[in-house]
Order: sequence, then C-alpha cells, then structure tokens
Amino acid sequence: MGPRCVLTVQTLQQWSVYGVAGIHSIISELPLTVLILIVGLVILTVGAEVLVRGASRLAIACRISPLVVGLTVVAFGTSAPELVVSMRSALGGDPEVAVGNVVGSNIANVLLILGLAALITPLTVSQQLIRLDVPLMIAASMAVAVMAWDGNISQMEGAVLFAALIWYNVWVVRKSRQESKAIEEEYAREFGSVPPDGATSKMILTNALLLVAGLVMLVVGANMFVSSAVTIARTLGVSELVIGLTLVAVGTSLPEVATSLVAAYRGERDIAVGNVVGSNLFNILCVLGLTGTCVKGGIPIPESAVTFDIPVMILVSLACLPVFVAFHQIARWEGLLFLLYYIAYNANIALTAMNSPKVEALHFAVMWIAAPITVIAFILNYGFHRATNRPPDAPQE
Repeated sequence: MGPRCVLTVQTLQQWSVYGVAGIHSIISELPLTVLILIVGLVILTVGAEVLVRGASRLAIACRISPLVVGLTVVAFGTSAPELVVSMRSALGGDPEVAVGNVVGSNIANVLLILGLAALITPLTVSQQLIRLDVPLMIAASMAVAVMAWDGNISQMEGAVLFAALIWYNVWVVRKSRQESKAIEEEYAREFGSVPPDGATSKMILTNALLLVAGLVMLVVGANMFVSSAVTIARTLGVSELVIGLTLVAVGTSLPEVATSLVAAYRGERDIAVGNVVGSNLFNILCVLGLTGTCVKGGIPIPESAVTFDIPVMILVSLACLPVFVAFHQIARWEGLLFLLYYIAYNANIALTAMNSPKVEALHFAVMWIAAPITVIAFILNYGFHRATNRPPDAPQE
C-alpha cells in the first residue's frame, strides 16, 4: 500500500483483535492527550509573546536590526524542536521522520505561517531578504535535491551544509554591525554627535533572559504537542513518513507559527518574515546538515521525498521571490493563496496514502487550473497596482 499508508493492514488486524474493548480503551485515553495538546498550545502562545518582546527590545539595545534577530536568534531558537526531533529520529533508526520533518516544516513555514501572518496584516519584506536570504533559501533547497538524488545525504554532504550555516551567520551579523556603524557615522556628520545609547547592561540582560525564557516555553509547548499528536497518529496506524511530513512537521513548526503570528500582530513584521526564511535555512543547513554529519552512513532519503516532497519545497521557495519582489510585501490575498496551496499539499498526502484515485484529479486541478489562474491573477494584480502606483493593501480613497 506504499510508504504513506495511513491505516495499515496490520493496524486493522490489531483493531479486529482488540474489538470494542480495545477501541474503547484508545478513546478513553484521548481526553488526557487533548488536555496535553491544549496546555502545549497555551505555553506556545505565551512563549511566543515573551520571545517577540525580548527579541525586538534586544535588537534595539544591541543596535542590530530586527530582521537580523529574526533571521538568526529567533529563527534558530524556534527551529530547535526540528533539530531535536530530527536528531532523535535519525539516531533512533527513523530517518524518514527526520527528513519528512525538515521538508514538511519548510513547506509549512512558507505556505502556512506566512499565509496566516499575512491574513493578520500585510507583511513588509526587506531588500536584504529579496537580494540575499531568499535566494540562499532557494539555493539550499536545490542543493538538498541534488544531494538526495542518489537516495542518501552522506556525512560529507551534511558537513558541507553545516559549514554553509556557519558562514551565513557570520556574514549576516557582520553586515548588520557594519550598517549600524554607518548609520551612526551619518548621524554624527549631520548632528555632530552619535545618537544617544539608551541601552544598559541591565536592559540587555533583561531582554536576553526574556528571549531565552520564550524559547524554552516554545520548545516545551511544542514537545507536548508533538508527543501527544504522534502518539495518537501511531495508535491509528499512520506511517512514519506521513507523521514526519504532517504532524511532526506542523508540530515542530508551532514555535514559528506562534512567533510569526504574534510578531505580525504586534507590528514586528521583519521578525515575522525573517523568522520564516531564517528557520528554513536553519532546517536545511543545520538540522539536515548536523543530522547527516552525526549519523553514520548519512541519512537515507525515501524515494517519495525525492520525487515529490523536496521538489514541492523548492517550488514553494521559488514562489517567494515574485511575491516578495512585486511590492516588497505579502498581501492578504497572497497569504490566503498560500494557505489554499498548503491545504492542497496535505490533501495530496492524505489521498496518496490511501491510494485514492482522486489524487490524479487533484494533481490535474492544481497543475493545470489553480497554478495558471494564480500566475494570471498575480500578473494582472501587479500590472494594475503598478499602473495606479498603489500597493495591493493600500487603503481605498
């Protein structure tokens, strides 16, 4: 029935043996699991609020742009669950979960998180993201596709990915510091002095502690959600790859979801977008890179991931460029479009897992109806608003 079989024959046989009493036993455990899910979501929400407050204030105190904080500290912190889950899965003999977790998380980060955040408020996209970070995200996704083509990401390839992460972080931080220094020099030339530094060691320490506390709460809340969700899925006989691509991918992306939504609501749009792009880079370069380096023989890649899921990850990354370049923002209708495509992606996983003949109809609808309409709508929208010199979500006169 394929690697994505949701309800396996073995599971159905077990259920037939368990009978009504066994099914009742499973159902009786659900309230506690649901309670853990709810508590985990509450911890995630509170942790995201604390994290965004600490990160935005720390950026000001250290004279580093909020975008850089979103691309580095916040992105890496919210991606910690992906690293923990992937390392534990790969070392524990479940490499499919590790791969599905990274690929599924990257798809969810763009389509689900940016989609939801853009519905709250149009998201401003900085020039740095368009010129550097998004192209790097695309290049990293393509590099994974090349490395995975032979069905394995070797230890050497993993080391290359991890080395690229170190280079990226050093470059981003140094560039931000240089820009801050240039701004101070311009200020001094104009006004004869440097801008006042309101930051104190106490302020920096306080906001750093807030950031760490938020990260800890995000990791704890995500772990509570993932562990309970995976327990339910495995009880129902969901395959390991499907768990990695859906429940684990979305579950470990919950820190990014919570952080980006709270950041968008609070007006910290650079953190909201930078968190997503930085998390995707971290997932590929660190999670896959470090996992591939540490696991003897590297990480085996399932054929379905090579032929479908990784190409989808690349397409999703490529879709960011025209959306971002048009008006340097993600409009609400584009956010809704991202969400609809994410629903279609998960519907494809479910239909493929059940060997449903409807999957071919879904592929046809997406490739030959939805995709062309999307491209045409984007071109028309871009042309209209360029002609009127008004961004898509500007207020009507």
